[in-house]
Amino acid sequence: MSQSSGPHASGLAALETELQRQKTLLNLPPKAWMPETTGPDGAAVLDVAIIGAGLCGLVANLALQMEGIFNIRLFDRAEKGREGPWITYARMETLRTVKEAAGPAMGIPALTFRAWFEAQWGDDAWDAMDLAPRTMWMDYMNWFRAMTGADVVNDCAVTGIEPEGALLRLETSNGAVFARRVVIATGLDAMGAPRLPAIARHLPRDKVCHSADTFDTATLKGKRVVVVGAGASAMDNAATALEAGCARLDLLVRRPAIPVIDKFTGTGSRGMTSGYVGLPDTIKWELMNEGDRFPVPPPKHSVERVARHENAFLHVGAPVTGLEETENGIRVVTPAGTLEADIAIFATGFGIDLAQRPELSSFAAHIRTWGDVMGAEKAAANPGLAAHPYLDFDFAFTENEKGACPSLSKVTCFAYPSVPSHGKVTSGIPASSEGARRLASGLVRSLFAEDGELHLARFRNYDVPDMTGEEWRPSDLSVTA
Repeated sequence: MSQSSGPHASGLAALETELQRQKTLLNLPPKAWMPETTGPDGAAVLDVAIIGAGLCGLVANLALQMEGIFNIRLFDRAEKGREGPWITYARMETLRTVKEAAGPAMGIPALTFRAWFEAQWGDDAWDAMDLAPRTMWMDYMNWFRAMTGADVVNDCAVTGIEPEGALLRLETSNGAVFARRVVIATGLDAMGAPRLPAIARHLPRDKVCHSADTFDTATLKGKRVVVVGAGASAMDNAATALEAGCARLDLLVRRPAIPVIDKFTGTGSRGMTSGYVGLPDTIKWELMNEGDRFPVPPPKHSVERVARHENAFLHVGAPVTGLEETENGIRVVTPAGTLEADIAIFATGFGIDLAQRPELSSFAAHIRTWGDVMGAEKAAANPGLAAHPYLDFDFAFTENEKGACPSLSKVTCFAYPSVPSHGKVTSGIPASSEGARRLASGLVRSLFAEDGELHLARFRNYDVPDMTGEEWRPSDLSVTA
């Protein structure tokens, strides 16, 4: 793809004009209908507070706007333009998603990544591009945020959520905020943290890190690097280390081979996207449990990006069984042998650990999990899956003891941990609009029902005539006779 002439601002301006036309054709935005709510001492109240302004947060915001809810604010701990993983800890050259995916556009053609790209670089450049460059996707997300008018507060961490009467009180680094509903849209680590094995936690951060950590990759030059894992993140970090000029790269895979079968993509369909949520719990569990047995393989181009380096070495059947600091670095012990290295990068995913989420501390003990639903025997067989929250149809958390924490139904999880309950609508770009529609529809039903008496009163009190009554005078029957 050639971009030597750079993006064309005039093309983007024309697209933005077309976007407004398409919104008009779709009768967007609809009229607002939510009543104004005040909190303690007359404090302002948001209809919806969204924690996270990355992909899921932005598309959730747009979906709610398309349902006539506008009193929304998003909170993100990152600085503006650095939300999500795209230019922080994601280290792939391109997205793994096909470029044609409409993603968060919510059915509006001019809001798609393709429309944004072609407006600036043209059709030929689009045809020449295989996959979208990762940093370019961040540029698109920034444009998407602007075009959807998202009200985002950056550099703001949410540290607590507490019930306060019929409302929720959010403690943030900028002060308290009241809201009627809260959407947690914080991506992969929404209910936990990067999963660093216990065997590695005692070592200093300059010797051991997680693939989700942000670090200067230039510091890997000349180093002996070990990467643990077999997924896409493992390959991306391995390739980054090699391209940064590391002296040697050893990739440790605990399985006997790198996974090569992508069951989720291979069986993907509109039915799986839209229909999964209606499956019986037993089938949902078995699908996810089977997925854990056959994890998603790394993309072929990511593997080739690593394999082309002569100083890259693959070790299968090599789980890390020992790890210790040495005078010259670290010693990594596996059943296949021992390695001396300078740093180990663990690409071992994210775990569910409510103890590491202070914002959920008031609700953690009440959250129903998949382990609660499926029983102790199944939970013991797959504790990672069992720890995921068991969510309602509208992504709301559910109680493990009915009636013990009614406010829990006002908090929704529109993030990766929702996958066992809702399918892969929050795990990436392709089905994000489908998930957002489901979330917004559920929140509309919930909020409208909560205000049922008010809407009844509005209906009874509405008295604006459509006509004056003078449009057609009744005839005199006696004259007619």
